[in-house]
Amino acid sequence: MEINLKNLSAILAMGSPPSSDPTKQADPRAQMIQTVGMMVLMVVVFYFILLRPQQKRAKEQALLLKTVKAGDKILTSSGIVATVISVKEKTLSIRSGETKLEITKSAVAEITERAAGETTQS
Repeated sequence: MEINLKNLSAILAMGSPPSSDPTKQADPRAQMIQTVGMMVLMVVVFYFILLRPQQKRAKEQALLLKTVKAGDKILTSSGIVATVISVKEKTLSIRSGETKLEITKSAVAEITERAAGETTQS
């Protein structure tokens, strides 16, 4: 389908002319307030949908890493199930099967079982 520019200008000329009534024109300040209001609303929605849950997970992960101790059974982010042998400042020594590994604390995805004598608080 081909559009002829002569026909297009004729179609556009048939449209309603812009309103010359000053009461129907929008106030520029009202438009600005509406635009700013929509932007603020978008920022609030962005915060509650994306940022807040991410911050909550980060706090939970930091608490988990503070509470890990020798004897805990853990699951690493790479899928290794192991028992913690010793805890250092930034690393953990773990044993999985017959293998002893040293990993960073950030690799711990979850603690699957606490060491004996420890009660978990929820």
